[in-house]
Amino acid sequence: MKKTIVLIYGGKSAEHDISILTAQSVMNAIDKEKFDVHPLYIGADGEWFKGEQIKGQIDDTTLLRSSIPIHNMIQALREVDGKVVDIVFPLLHGPNGEDGTIQGLLDVANIPYVGNGVLSSSVGMDKLVAKQLFTQRGLKQLPYVGFLHSEWLEYEDSVLHSIDKKLHFPMFVKPANLGSSLGISKVESTEELIEGIRQAFKYDRKVVVEQGVTAREIEVGVIGNDELQTTEPGEVVKQVDFYDYEAKYQEGNASLQIPAHIDEEQKKVMRHMATQAFKAADCAGLVRADFFLTEDGSIYINEINTMPGFTKFSMFPLLWANMNLVYSELIETLINLGIERFEQRQSISFQKES
Repeated sequence: MKKTIVLIYGGKSAEHDISILTAQSVMNAIDKEKFDVHPLYIGADGEWFKGEQIKGQIDDTTLLRSSIPIHNMIQALREVDGKVVDIVFPLLHGPNGEDGTIQGLLDVANIPYVGNGVLSSSVGMDKLVAKQLFTQRGLKQLPYVGFLHSEWLEYEDSVLHSIDKKLHFPMFVKPANLGSSLGISKVESTEELIEGIRQAFKYDRKVVVEQGVTAREIEVGVIGNDELQTTEPGEVVKQVDFYDYEAKYQEGNASLQIPAHIDEEQKKVMRHMATQAFKAADCAGLVRADFFLTEDGSIYINEINTMPGFTKFSMFPLLWANMNLVYSELIETLINLGIERFEQRQSISFQKES
């Protein structure tokens, strides 16, 4: 019997359009002989819309945006066209979706879903919290300084002094809670640093300044719940100095090398570090772990992404294709992992003993 699946995409986030690309790709690739697929679109203003069942190829996702507004979100997640939903697949990137908010809603409503839960999603989104957990796990990282907007407004000189004491130019300034290179800048002077911080605060109330380094960017895919599998590492080969949002999504100034041309010991270390990062954040389903590999062979973990780019041509699916797990099968595997995790949670009793 076919499983009924709801795909949630869009979202009230700066990564709204990226989520649409992800959803279109998944809708076209998912095995419709095994799944009845129902789209649920969240507008950039936060309004929810229910679309028609996906039965063929989707050429233009804008057609789905003119669907019927939803007034009962929980009911729309639990039942579609008179059928109980087997699982929800959140395809949301960035805040208000990838950060644990939608996962919390689904947990409270007791609805199974694909991917990471509340804790791991929020940790993966918050670069500063993730770094603190990686430190606890003993994972090697580049030096960094993190601070709140309120601290910057009140103690700007002290914050700059702290950065100057711990880091040197070039540096990278990042909003703590955003992905897809939005709001990130490479800075090489105090003036650029101050401007970069101001720009980053337009996206989040918390900012991280990291030590810049000449390094290759290597990524590893992880899937599983308790038993984990990892991919061979892949490399983002940049034709620009800094792989910002435009280079990443609009200009095509990067290519992917899968597997990465690194030695076997480096591959082994990165795959081990990826599983340790997965466990540190109590992840489930999927993670892409990102690393820096410097010229002297040092390996640093950069971050984890709990809902990585997921189009057919994104790094995460391509890493698994290299492991002979093709895109449609990867989607099905993640759905099955989500159902498995939900069943594990259901086996835990939250009732008081009599």
